[in-house]
Amino acid sequence: MPYPDYPILPNEVQRQRDLERQGVLDQPEDEHFSRLVQLASTVLETPIALISLVDRDRQWFLARHGLEATETPREMAFCAHAIASDETLVVPDARQDPRFCTNPLVTGDPKVCFYAGTPLQSREGHNLGTLCVIDRLPRHFSANQVKLLEDLAQLVLRELELRRLATVQPITGFANRISFLEQAKPELERARTASANLALLAIEIDHFSQIRNRWGQEASDRALQDVAELLRSQLCPKDLIGQIGDQEFALLMVDANAEGAMERAEAIRCGIAELGGVFRGSGHRLHISGGLTLLAPGDAGIHDLLLRAERALFLAQGNGHNQIAELLADPLDPDMPPSMD
Repeated sequence: MPYPDYPILPNEVQRQRDLERQGVLDQPEDEHFSRLVQLASTVLETPIALISLVDRDRQWFLARHGLEATETPREMAFCAHAIASDETLVVPDARQDPRFCTNPLVTGDPKVCFYAGTPLQSREGHNLGTLCVIDRLPRHFSANQVKLLEDLAQLVLRELELRRLATVQPITGFANRISFLEQAKPELERARTASANLALLAIEIDHFSQIRNRWGQEASDRALQDVAELLRSQLCPKDLIGQIGDQEFALLMVDANAEGAMERAEAIRCGIAELGGVFRGSGHRLHISGGLTLLAPGDAGIHDLLLRAERALFLAQGNGHNQIAELLADPLDPDMPPSMD
Protein backbone atom coordinates (compact mmCIF):
# COMPACT_ATOMS: atom_id res chain seq x y z
CA MET A 1 0.00 0.00 0.00
CA PRO A 2 1.52 3.39 -0.99
CA TYR A 3 1.99 6.03 1.66
CA PRO A 4 0.53 9.54 1.21
CA ASP A 5 2.47 12.20 -0.65
CA TYR A 6 4.28 14.89 1.30
CA PRO A 7 3.02 18.48 1.06
CA ILE A 8 4.62 20.86 -1.44
CA LEU A 9 5.06 24.37 -0.09
CA PRO A 10 3.80 27.34 -2.17
CA ASN A 11 7.28 28.90 -1.93
CA GLU A 12 9.10 25.63 -2.67
CA VAL A 13 11.31 27.06 -5.44
CA GLN A 14 12.48 29.94 -3.24
CA ARG A 15 12.87 27.60 -0.26
CA GLN A 16 15.07 25.24 -2.27
CA ARG A 17 17.23 28.12 -3.49
CA ASP A 18 17.58 29.42 0.09
CA LEU A 19 18.62 25.95 1.29
CA GLU A 20 21.28 25.64 -1.39
CA ARG A 21 22.68 29.06 -0.54
CA GLN A 22 23.20 28.11 3.09
CA GLY A 23 26.30 26.21 1.94
CA VAL A 24 25.86 23.25 4.30
CA LEU A 25 24.38 20.51 2.09
CA ASP A 26 26.67 17.48 1.71
CA GLN A 27 29.32 18.99 3.96
CA PRO A 28 31.43 16.78 6.27
CA GLU A 29 30.16 16.00 9.76
CA ASP A 30 30.55 18.96 12.12
CA GLU A 31 31.23 18.47 15.82
CA HIS A 32 29.12 21.47 16.87
CA PHE A 33 25.99 20.16 15.18
CA SER A 34 26.78 16.65 16.43
CA ARG A 35 26.85 17.91 20.01
CA LEU A 36 23.46 19.54 19.56
CA VAL A 37 21.75 16.32 18.40
CA GLN A 38 23.42 14.40 21.24
CA LEU A 39 22.11 17.01 23.65
CA ALA A 40 18.60 16.77 22.19
CA SER A 41 18.65 12.99 22.48
CA THR A 42 19.81 13.15 26.10
CA VAL A 43 17.52 15.83 27.50
CA LEU A 44 14.42 14.61 25.66
CA GLU A 45 15.24 10.96 26.30
CA THR A 46 14.89 9.68 22.75
CA PRO A 47 17.23 7.19 21.08
CA ILE A 48 17.38 9.19 17.83
CA ALA A 49 17.89 12.90 17.20
CA LEU A 50 18.54 14.52 13.81
CA ILE A 51 19.15 17.82 12.09
CA SER A 52 17.34 17.14 8.83
CA LEU A 53 17.55 19.41 5.78
CA VAL A 54 14.76 18.83 3.27
CA ASP A 55 16.35 18.92 -0.16
CA ARG A 56 14.61 18.69 -3.54
CA ASP A 57 14.04 14.92 -3.48
CA ARG A 58 15.62 13.80 -0.21
CA GLN A 59 16.13 14.68 3.40
CA TRP A 60 19.82 14.93 4.24
CA PHE A 61 21.06 14.77 7.82
CA LEU A 62 23.39 17.59 8.72
CA ALA A 63 23.89 15.79 12.05
CA ARG A 64 22.52 12.53 13.40
CA HIS A 65 22.53 10.58 16.66
CA GLY A 66 21.29 7.00 16.91
CA LEU A 67 20.85 6.50 13.15
CA GLU A 68 23.32 5.19 10.57
CA ALA A 69 21.62 6.52 7.43
CA THR A 70 22.83 9.89 6.10
CA GLU A 71 19.69 10.60 4.06
CA THR A 72 16.30 9.20 3.04
CA PRO A 73 13.98 9.89 0.09
CA ARG A 74 11.88 13.00 0.65
CA GLU A 75 8.63 11.07 0.19
CA MET A 76 9.48 9.04 3.30
CA ALA A 77 10.51 12.02 5.41
CA PHE A 78 8.40 13.03 8.40
CA CYS A 79 10.34 16.30 8.20
CA ALA A 80 8.86 16.98 4.75
CA HIS A 81 5.53 17.29 6.58
CA ALA A 82 6.99 19.24 9.50
CA ILE A 83 8.34 22.07 7.29
CA ALA A 84 4.84 22.72 5.93
CA SER A 85 4.04 24.55 9.18
CA ASP A 86 5.88 26.92 11.49
CA GLU A 87 4.71 24.92 14.49
CA THR A 88 6.40 21.86 16.01
CA LEU A 89 4.95 18.65 14.57
CA VAL A 90 4.36 15.93 17.18
CA VAL A 91 3.31 12.42 16.12
CA PRO A 92 2.63 10.34 19.28
CA ASP A 93 2.22 7.04 17.38
CA ALA A 94 2.99 6.94 13.67
CA ARG A 95 1.43 3.48 13.38
CA GLN A 96 -1.97 5.08 14.08
CA ASP A 97 -1.43 8.15 11.89
CA PRO A 98 -2.84 7.89 8.32
CA ARG A 99 0.00 10.09 7.02
CA PHE A 100 2.70 7.70 8.19
CA CYS A 101 1.27 4.27 9.03
CA THR A 102 2.36 2.76 5.69
CA ASN A 103 5.69 4.60 5.58
CA PRO A 104 8.65 2.18 5.20
CA LEU A 105 10.44 4.03 8.00
CA VAL A 106 7.54 3.00 10.25
CA THR A 107 6.85 -0.52 8.96
CA GLY A 108 10.56 -1.30 8.65
CA ASP A 109 13.86 -0.02 10.06
CA PRO A 110 14.32 2.19 11.99
CA LYS A 111 10.67 1.51 13.05
CA VAL A 112 9.74 5.11 13.77
CA CYS A 113 6.84 5.33 16.19
CA PHE A 114 7.13 8.68 17.95
CA TYR A 115 8.32 11.81 16.13
CA ALA A 116 8.66 15.46 17.11
CA GLY A 117 10.19 17.99 14.73
CA THR A 118 10.63 21.76 14.97
CA PRO A 119 11.13 23.68 11.69
CA LEU A 120 14.45 25.44 11.14
CA GLN A 121 13.44 28.76 9.63
CA SER A 122 16.03 30.82 7.77
CA ARG A 123 16.52 34.58 8.03
CA GLU A 124 14.52 34.83 4.78
CA GLY A 125 11.56 33.01 6.36
CA HIS A 126 11.92 29.60 4.68
CA ASN A 127 11.68 26.31 6.58
CA LEU A 128 14.87 24.55 5.52
CA GLY A 129 14.45 21.41 7.63
CA THR A 130 13.98 20.43 11.25
CA LEU A 131 15.57 19.50 14.50
CA CYS A 132 13.71 16.29 15.30
CA VAL A 133 13.71 13.53 17.90
CA ILE A 134 12.45 9.99 17.30
CA ASP A 135 11.49 7.01 19.43
CA ARG A 136 10.59 3.44 18.52
CA LEU A 137 7.82 3.45 21.12
CA PRO A 138 4.68 5.62 21.36
CA ARG A 139 4.92 8.44 23.86
CA HIS A 140 3.45 11.71 25.03
CA PHE A 141 5.30 15.00 24.62
CA SER A 142 4.54 17.69 27.18
CA ALA A 143 4.37 21.41 26.45
CA ASN A 144 7.65 21.84 28.34
CA GLN A 145 9.32 19.22 26.14
CA VAL A 146 8.03 20.93 22.98
CA LYS A 147 9.45 24.22 24.28
CA LEU A 148 12.80 22.56 25.00
CA LEU A 149 12.98 21.14 21.48
CA GLU A 150 12.18 24.59 20.08
CA ASP A 151 14.91 26.18 22.22
CA LEU A 152 17.42 23.63 20.95
CA ALA A 153 16.31 24.38 17.38
CA GLN A 154 17.22 28.02 17.99
CA LEU A 155 20.73 26.89 18.93
CA VAL A 156 20.94 25.03 15.60
CA LEU A 157 19.86 28.19 13.76
CA ARG A 158 22.44 30.21 15.67
CA GLU A 159 25.15 27.77 14.58
CA LEU A 160 23.98 28.02 10.97
CA GLU A 161 24.11 31.81 11.19
CA LEU A 162 27.66 31.71 12.56
CA ARG A 163 28.68 29.64 9.55
CA ARG A 164 26.99 32.09 7.20
CA LEU A 165 28.81 35.02 8.80
CA ALA A 166 32.11 33.26 8.18
CA THR A 167 31.42 33.34 4.43
CA VAL A 168 30.36 36.98 4.03
CA GLN A 169 32.22 40.25 3.77
CA PRO A 170 31.89 42.13 7.07
CA ILE A 171 31.24 45.61 5.62
CA THR A 172 28.47 44.71 3.16
CA GLY A 173 27.21 41.34 4.40
CA PHE A 174 27.47 39.96 0.85
CA ALA A 175 28.90 36.51 0.12
CA ASN A 176 32.67 36.45 -0.36
CA ARG A 177 34.21 35.21 -3.61
CA ILE A 178 34.46 31.53 -2.61
CA SER A 179 30.93 31.45 -1.20
CA PHE A 180 29.50 33.30 -4.20
CA LEU A 181 30.99 30.81 -6.65
CA GLU A 182 29.71 27.84 -4.64
CA GLN A 183 26.22 29.28 -4.38
CA ALA A 184 26.18 30.08 -8.10
CA LYS A 185 26.80 26.47 -9.18
CA PRO A 186 23.20 25.24 -8.69
CA GLU A 187 21.90 28.26 -10.60
CA LEU A 188 24.12 27.40 -13.55
CA GLU A 189 22.95 23.77 -13.44
CA ARG A 190 19.30 24.86 -13.32
CA ALA A 191 19.79 27.22 -16.26
CA ARG A 192 21.43 24.48 -18.29
CA THR A 193 18.69 21.95 -17.49
CA ALA A 194 15.90 24.38 -18.36
CA SER A 195 17.73 26.04 -21.29
CA ALA A 196 17.17 29.30 -19.44
CA ASN A 197 19.06 32.58 -19.51
CA LEU A 198 21.68 33.46 -16.91
CA ALA A 199 23.56 36.76 -16.82
CA LEU A 200 26.51 37.82 -14.69
CA LEU A 201 27.48 41.41 -13.98
CA ALA A 202 30.86 42.22 -12.42
CA ILE A 203 31.32 45.78 -11.17
CA GLU A 204 34.04 47.78 -9.43
CA ILE A 205 33.91 51.17 -7.74
CA ASP A 206 35.97 53.52 -9.88
CA HIS A 207 39.11 55.00 -8.29
CA PHE A 208 38.31 53.38 -4.97
CA SER A 209 41.88 53.65 -3.70
CA GLN A 210 41.69 57.44 -4.03
CA ILE A 211 38.75 57.51 -1.62
CA ARG A 212 40.70 55.53 0.97
CA ASN A 213 43.90 57.53 0.48
CA ARG A 214 42.20 60.94 0.59
CA TRP A 215 39.48 60.47 3.23
CA GLY A 216 40.50 57.32 5.10
CA GLN A 217 39.10 53.93 5.98
CA GLU A 218 35.80 55.20 7.37
CA ALA A 219 34.96 56.95 4.12
CA SER A 220 35.86 53.92 2.00
CA ASP A 221 33.75 51.67 4.22
CA ARG A 222 30.86 54.12 3.85
CA ALA A 223 31.25 53.99 0.07
CA LEU A 224 31.03 50.19 0.11
CA GLN A 225 27.94 50.33 2.32
CA ASP A 226 26.26 52.89 0.06
CA VAL A 227 26.92 50.80 -3.04
CA ALA A 228 25.72 47.65 -1.25
CA GLU A 229 22.49 49.37 -0.21
CA LEU A 230 21.85 50.51 -3.77
CA LEU A 231 22.52 47.00 -5.09
CA ARG A 232 20.11 45.48 -2.57
CA SER A 233 17.40 47.84 -3.76
CA GLN A 234 17.85 46.56 -7.31
CA LEU A 235 17.82 42.82 -6.55
CA CYS A 236 15.21 40.43 -7.90
CA PRO A 237 14.16 37.50 -5.67
CA LYS A 238 16.23 34.93 -7.61
CA ASP A 239 19.38 37.05 -7.84
CA LEU A 240 22.64 36.10 -6.18
CA ILE A 241 25.08 38.81 -5.16
CA GLY A 242 28.58 38.73 -3.75
CA GLN A 243 31.42 41.06 -2.86
CA ILE A 244 34.22 39.20 -4.57
CA GLY A 245 37.03 41.70 -4.01
CA ASP A 246 37.93 44.81 -2.04
CA GLN A 247 35.76 46.98 -4.30
CA GLU A 248 34.39 44.37 -6.72
CA PHE A 249 30.87 42.96 -6.71
CA ALA A 250 29.24 40.22 -8.77
CA LEU A 251 25.53 39.99 -9.51
CA LEU A 252 24.08 36.80 -10.97
CA MET A 253 20.79 37.54 -12.71
CA VAL A 254 18.61 34.44 -13.07
CA ASP A 255 16.33 34.24 -16.14
CA ALA A 256 17.70 37.52 -17.51
CA ASN A 257 18.35 37.93 -21.23
CA ALA A 258 20.96 40.26 -22.71
CA GLU A 259 18.63 43.24 -23.15
CA GLY A 260 17.05 42.95 -19.71
CA ALA A 261 20.39 42.39 -18.00
CA MET A 262 21.93 45.45 -19.67
CA GLU A 263 18.94 47.59 -18.65
CA ARG A 264 19.39 46.49 -15.05
CA ALA A 265 23.15 47.05 -15.20
CA GLU A 266 22.65 50.58 -16.48
CA ALA A 267 20.03 51.26 -13.80
CA ILE A 268 22.57 50.20 -11.17
CA ARG A 269 25.30 52.36 -12.70
CA CYS A 270 23.04 55.41 -12.87
CA GLY A 271 21.69 54.80 -9.39
CA ILE A 272 25.17 54.73 -7.90
CA ALA A 273 26.13 57.91 -9.78
CA GLU A 274 23.16 59.64 -8.15
CA LEU A 275 24.22 58.79 -4.61
CA GLY A 276 25.37 61.61 -2.35
CA GLY A 277 29.02 62.47 -1.80
CA VAL A 278 31.37 60.06 -0.09
CA PHE A 279 30.68 62.09 3.02
CA ARG A 280 28.88 65.37 3.58
CA GLY A 281 30.66 68.23 1.92
CA SER A 282 33.24 66.14 0.05
CA GLY A 283 31.68 66.64 -3.37
CA HIS A 284 33.15 63.33 -4.55
CA ARG A 285 30.58 61.22 -6.42
CA LEU A 286 30.75 57.45 -6.68
CA HIS A 287 30.92 55.80 -10.09
CA ILE A 288 31.26 52.20 -11.18
CA SER A 289 32.49 50.29 -14.19
CA GLY A 290 30.89 46.99 -15.08
CA GLY A 291 31.28 43.92 -17.24
CA LEU A 292 28.26 41.90 -18.36
CA THR A 293 28.10 38.45 -19.91
CA LEU A 294 25.64 35.61 -20.47
CA LEU A 295 25.93 31.88 -19.93
CA ALA A 296 27.24 30.27 -23.12
CA PRO A 297 27.17 26.63 -24.31
CA GLY A 298 30.95 26.39 -24.04
CA ASP A 299 31.15 27.48 -20.40
CA ALA A 300 32.54 24.62 -18.32
CA GLY A 301 31.40 26.18 -15.07
CA ILE A 302 30.70 29.36 -13.17
CA HIS A 303 34.39 30.30 -13.23
CA ASP A 304 34.22 30.71 -17.03
CA LEU A 305 31.25 33.02 -16.69
CA LEU A 306 32.97 35.16 -14.05
CA LEU A 307 36.24 35.29 -15.99
CA ARG A 308 34.43 36.64 -19.04
CA ALA A 309 32.49 39.19 -16.97
CA GLU A 310 35.75 40.41 -15.43
CA ARG A 311 37.34 40.69 -18.87
CA ALA A 312 34.41 42.89 -19.89
CA LEU A 313 34.92 44.92 -16.70
CA PHE A 314 38.55 45.53 -17.64
CA LEU A 315 37.39 46.72 -21.08
CA ALA A 316 35.00 49.21 -19.46
CA GLN A 317 37.77 50.51 -17.23
CA GLY A 318 40.18 50.77 -20.15
CA ASN A 319 37.63 52.74 -22.14
CA GLY A 320 37.43 55.45 -19.49
CA HIS A 321 35.41 54.03 -16.56
CA ASN A 322 31.80 54.82 -15.56
CA GLN A 323 30.29 52.48 -18.16
CA ILE A 324 29.10 48.91 -18.69
CA ALA A 325 30.80 46.70 -21.30
CA GLU A 326 29.23 43.52 -22.62
CA LEU A 327 31.29 40.50 -23.66
CA LEU A 328 29.56 37.45 -25.10
CA ALA A 329 30.90 34.08 -26.20
CA ASP A 330 29.92 33.01 -29.71
CA PRO A 331 26.81 30.86 -29.24
CA LEU A 332 27.41 29.03 -32.53
CA ASP A 333 30.99 28.07 -31.82
CA PRO A 334 31.94 27.87 -28.15
CA ASP A 335 35.59 27.31 -29.07
CA MET A 336 35.81 30.72 -30.73
CA PRO A 337 37.17 33.64 -28.69
CA PRO A 338 34.48 35.85 -27.12
CA SER A 339 33.31 38.81 -29.18
CA MET A 340 32.64 42.35 -27.99
CA ASP A 341 29.07 43.57 -28.48
